[in-house]
Amino acid sequence: MSSAAIGEVAVPAPAQPDARMGVGTLTAMVVGGMVGAGVFSLPARFGVATGILGSLIAWAVAGTGMLMLAFVFQNLAIRKPELDSGVYIYAKAGFGDYVGFNSAIGFWASTVAGNTFYWVFLCATLGTFTDSFGDGDTFLAVAVSSVGVWLFHVLVARGVRDAAVINQIVTVCKILPIVLFIVVLLFSVDTGVFSQNWLASDYGLGSLNDQVRNTMIITTFVFIGVEGASVYSRYARRREDVGRATVLGFLSVLCLFALVTLASYAVASQPEIAATRQPSMVGIFSGEVGHWGEIFISVAAIVSVLGAYLAWTLMAAEVVYNPARAEDMPRFLGQENEQGVPITALVVTSLGIQALLGLTLFVTDALDFMLDFSTVLALVPYLLSAAYALKLALTGEAYQGVPPGVRRRETIVAGAATAYTLFLFDAAGLRFILFATIILAPATLLYVKARSETARRIFSPVEICLCALIVLGAAVGVLGLATGRFEV
Repeated sequence: MSSAAIGEVAVPAPAQPDARMGVGTLTAMVVGGMVGAGVFSLPARFGVATGILGSLIAWAVAGTGMLMLAFVFQNLAIRKPELDSGVYIYAKAGFGDYVGFNSAIGFWASTVAGNTFYWVFLCATLGTFTDSFGDGDTFLAVAVSSVGVWLFHVLVARGVRDAAVINQIVTVCKILPIVLFIVVLLFSVDTGVFSQNWLASDYGLGSLNDQVRNTMIITTFVFIGVEGASVYSRYARRREDVGRATVLGFLSVLCLFALVTLASYAVASQPEIAATRQPSMVGIFSGEVGHWGEIFISVAAIVSVLGAYLAWTLMAAEVVYNPARAEDMPRFLGQENEQGVPITALVVTSLGIQALLGLTLFVTDALDFMLDFSTVLALVPYLLSAAYALKLALTGEAYQGVPPGVRRRETIVAGAATAYTLFLFDAAGLRFILFATIILAPATLLYVKARSETARRIFSPVEICLCALIVLGAAVGVLGLATGRFEV
């Protein structure tokens, strides 16, 4: 696209070879995006829902479903190499401009809610040592978080490459303490406790099916970021590195998360794990090694959260920036600074996080609300990407000259990923789906402005129906909040 086609916004020059990201850097972006606060919450979140057998089934279901999504992003990178803007562009290519726009907004809003969760979680971790931070939702917590938001804003504004290198370093620093947690607990196994936790049938957790369903949101949240390499595909040294980094990063993180959960069940009973204050890894570890473990894991949690926050801020800015470059969002969101950073998109992202931090003062359980809200919003682009991959496989588009067995295999993968994301919407419940439309409905004004800037027809007949459905959902959601039927 020429610069004239988008007015005053200049098209960035191609990155120099030495500025491109290799598979190691891309994998670090995937791991860095997924390994954040979620892993430090896993013991208690699983403890309140299920025992060992339920957790194994949950990880098998979530691992298989998210692996299918990882394969979807890998396959799309191969079949459609010209689409280098990640989750947004897949939805647009498959289902039109307005659907693509909603995919971008959904992913962006998910990162904003996720980053807000990170700040609440960080301050809740500090609340382990001082009551002034409470559960991360006090005035002091919001003030400290606000300072952090804008300090990171300045860091990212210095340049994507600088932030990516820092992310690699932070990723290593936060993985090592988690590995130590697993090793120490596995060497402290209490076989009696482990056996008692196998079914947890004496603790009134409901049927095995209910136990598994109650873990679905947290298992999905901790895997958000699996598309990280896809979002940064325009920086990749080689196109095939995008798919390799996605799958490699996912499998590494799956093993890590599952072992954290199982190791916790090996040293404490299910009720003890469920009652542990968040971040629950702190209490579990300190119970085995003493007070130094509380400090050690708390520091690791803070480093992990800040590293994941950095990765997610980068992704959020990219996902707003790319649609603006493709004229699907207003031109001002495609502006860059001298370092080539999408600065306007970054400002909007930081302002969004700041607004949600203010909301945490009025939310009943800010930590869980932001986690669940972020997850549901992320399901929008995940579902659309999977559906696009399924559409390509069923129609045969981009499969010319490809052996039938490969196409058949990729059809199964895309179908499984689509079914899994639909299941997650059902597990999330109607309340959070309606909350998502409250974000999507007013954001449509940005789409209208973008279409008007280039004198294009705003909606097709099908898109009008979709827009009306989103607005209706938002109206029901607002009404539910106003009448108290839905709580935040």
